[in-house]
Amino acid sequence: MARKRVAVLISGRGSNLAALIEAAKDSSYPAEIVLVVSNRPQAEGIVYARGAGIATTIIDHTDYGKNRKAFEHALQAVLEGSGIEIVCLAGFMRLLTPWFIDRWKGRMLNIHPALLPNFKGLHTHEQALSAGAKKHGATVHFVTADMDAGPIVCQASVPVQKDDTAETLAERVLAVEHKIYPLALKWLAEGSLRLNEGTCRLHGAHVPDGVTMPTA
Repeated sequence: MARKRVAVLISGRGSNLAALIEAAKDSSYPAEIVLVVSNRPQAEGIVYARGAGIATTIIDHTDYGKNRKAFEHALQAVLEGSGIEIVCLAGFMRLLTPWFIDRWKGRMLNIHPALLPNFKGLHTHEQALSAGAKKHGATVHFVTADMDAGPIVCQASVPVQKDDTAETLAERVLAVEHKIYPLALKWLAEGSLRLNEGTCRLHGAHVPDGVTMPTA
């Protein structure tokens, strides 16, 4: 079976991008990272992707002013031109409109550094510490029009320690992000992961220790 063609959208350093690229180096992995797109020309992840021999495109959102539709039409044209089948957001700091999201329904994943539905938006580690959370973590979810509210694919957690700062907590959360994002993409690309009335279901695939699903 042919590997699914995947584009990763980034705005910064591309830490999760690196994890996806590393996983896809295995020829048995059902997805291939064939394109990396950034809305910021200076994104460090673009340099990393080029070093890994992956095609890159920069679509600078500032060229489109406040015209989100024009920006997304340009993005969609690039994705279609590259034969992309799955889109992964990895630190992509743009809110997408329903027009774009509808075209990738069930085929676009995002990773969020918190245990959704808790701590949506930015500064999640600071939010967790301020709330006195006992555990924190990361979530892979399908992208919907509501920010950080799409169907949850999987999660992994870390304990919050008494002496944690936002930086130390972020470092431990990042480690589980790098574990669950390649896993979720694998499930989607191989056809094990399906959406059923807004809930993710897994068929014929193993959920490893430390990883949870809403139905697992």
